Amino acid sequence: MQRVAQIISVKPEAIEEYERIHRAVWPEVLATIAACNIRNYSIFRLGTTLFAYFEYHGSDYANDMARMAADPKTQEWWKITDPMQTPVAEHAADQWWTPAREVFHVD
Repeated sequence: MQRVAQIISVKPEAIEEYERIHRAVWPEVLATIAACNIRNYSIFRLGTTLFAYFEYHGSDYANDMARMAADPKTQEWWKITDPMQTPVAEHAADQWWTPAREVFHVD
């Protein structure tokens, strides 16, 4: 299992809508998340910073993320959520959500 943490900003004017739609994520999007071997997925907010955490239980992370990105319903979801977000300054050109390095873990 691989723990993944990611960070992005939410536009201040979009916070209410972003949280509203995440209270009722589409079942097809949730099914794709599960099919791509993601478990224990959470998004937290502090001010305009979003922090996502999930556990990846597959064996080919890149392939599963490509499969998720190719899913039509997920693409439709992202067309709604992406305009509400802004990558953090530290993001690379090929990143939307920026990975955060794990510095501590204990079970």
